[in-house]
Amino acid sequence: MIRRTFGPAGRAVASFPRFSATSAGQVTEDGSESIEIVPKHASLYVHWPYCLRRCSYCNFNKYIPRENNDQVMTECLQTETETLLRISQVSRITSVFFGGGTPSLAPASTVSAVLDTVSKHASLSLNAEVTLEVNPTPAGRSKLTDFCHAGVNRFSVGVQSLQNADLAALGRDHSSLDALQTLEQARKLCPGKVSVDVMFGRPRQSVKSWESELSELLRVCDDHVSLYQLTLERGTWLFKQVEKGAMTAPSDEVTADMYHVARTALRRHGFWQYEVSNFARHNAVSHHNLNYWKGGQYIGVGPGAHGRFIPHGERGSTREARTQTLEPEMWIQEVRQRGHATRRRMKLNHLELLQEVLVMGLRMTDGITHEHWNLFSPVSGLHEVFGASTEVTDLILNGQLLLDQRGLRCSWDGLAVLDSLLPTLMLALENGLLQRPQPEDKHTERNSHSP
Repeated sequence: MIRRTFGPAGRAVASFPRFSATSAGQVTEDGSESIEIVPKHASLYVHWPYCLRRCSYCNFNKYIPRENNDQVMTECLQTETETLLRISQVSRITSVFFGGGTPSLAPASTVSAVLDTVSKHASLSLNAEVTLEVNPTPAGRSKLTDFCHAGVNRFSVGVQSLQNADLAALGRDHSSLDALQTLEQARKLCPGKVSVDVMFGRPRQSVKSWESELSELLRVCDDHVSLYQLTLERGTWLFKQVEKGAMTAPSDEVTADMYHVARTALRRHGFWQYEVSNFARHNAVSHHNLNYWKGGQYIGVGPGAHGRFIPHGERGSTREARTQTLEPEMWIQEVRQRGHATRRRMKLNHLELLQEVLVMGLRMTDGITHEHWNLFSPVSGLHEVFGASTEVTDLILNGQLLLDQRGLRCSWDGLAVLDSLLPTLMLALENGLLQRPQPEDKHTERNSHSP
């Protein structure tokens, strides 16, 4: 069953991390994305850490502001963006994603300022995807036009539920009517470019009520839907309520049925499932997230943001995993002192890089093609690494996995239990690499384009 873990800023996402791609690709007729890894391209994730309140299920990196410091935060986001662009020596930003927290609390001028900074220090094409997460409150809805004028051309609306009782239990500060009105306004401003986030596995939720809610959602949504299974995180108010029996959570079997019901309903309404948790019609895929799943470089700015890039400006030649300082006040202090607040950086060796390519790539229904795998592993192909594993062969024979002339991918049934397949695949990857000579760690990525 799909689970929620963390993406570029510790934000919960379904199954394994939610990531993006440095792309120069086109969407094919079946909706799949053809992306080539370009060495000096990256996507940009911008984290706005503030919320007005903490939801009952939330343990993300977010803070309730003690005072208005929008101007200081904006200036520091600009500074860190400029610094990390210089360190990465990225020449083009292919997409920008403003997440949080609640980025719709930020002034539209923050979005405009960050995009201006990107344009001054790298190429940002006029049609680059620029997404902003929106909390569907009246205040959030009132700012949508301003955000569009600032450069946003795609909205991700955190509907979560269309049931007011469930929204109250989740600690959300919007109603079902608020969500519907926000969706209507967002679709007028960005037709075909509005994503809906909806959560299942909520306390007291049944398969029947979920089916009814999906029917209502599909009548009003745009061309992209993201499904997330609620995880009860230890220490949260909702976890404590369920633990002491004040609320009941659906069983794993029920949430598995909910996921199946949702996949079937979305497919019936013309949505193509292109990733574990993401569905699109009319090719309205998230290019930013495809960059993560395709193993592209991405730069993370803001408190707690994560990034993956080669620091060419520091004479680096190996991709690094980078994490920015979590706490906003400390982050601001560090950015002011040295231009960025990278708290942790770790060079990824060949195995670690391929592990990320594997985990992220198998989230997609198209999986990992041979050509894509060879960009990162020119010596050991998919057949050589996974075809020799008895355990992987068993998964193939069980109908959960496919390894053929196209590459490696999950079947329809296998995608629903991806988390249970990964330990076997990770072990096969490690064993497969141990048996074969590998390129030096300092340059394990092959590029299809010259810088």
